[in-house]
Amino acid sequence: MALSNGTWTPFNPETVRLMIGMFDRDNSGTINFQEFQSLWKYVTDWQNCFRSYDRDGSGAIDRNELQTALTNFGYRLSPNFYSILIRKFDRQGKGQVAFDDFVQCAVVLQTLTNSFRAYDTDQDGWIQISYEQFLTLVFSLRS
Repeated sequence: MALSNGTWTPFNPETVRLMIGMFDRDNSGTINFQEFQSLWKYVTDWQNCFRSYDRDGSGAIDRNELQTALTNFGYRLSPNFYSILIRKFDRQGKGQVAFDDFVQCAVVLQTLTNSFRAYDTDQDGWIQISYEQFLTLVFSLRS
């Protein structure tokens, strides 16, 4: 049985790649049964989270629902940035994000936040880095 994103369309391959990378403990490029069990729990937890923000049960969340979800996760971002996230993660072109794209958005946002925090030594939300440090940060992200 294939992963379902709740809209009867194939699960986003990029999201699958990201999640396998997260749970592939031995860096083999695949996951064993134990790693799969951890991945399945992760997906199930995200699915429950997603459903709590998908108020109309459409299988997708709009910009306002995404903003509510990410605000509840602790992110304080501008309305313009939420619009950027919708454009980036809306594969259907409907102004909303399906479950698998929501997971990808949250994982990417958390990964970028963790990378940023490594440079934000005083935790004030601002960093000053050289161009090479920026490139190192970007290219060091697990892809």
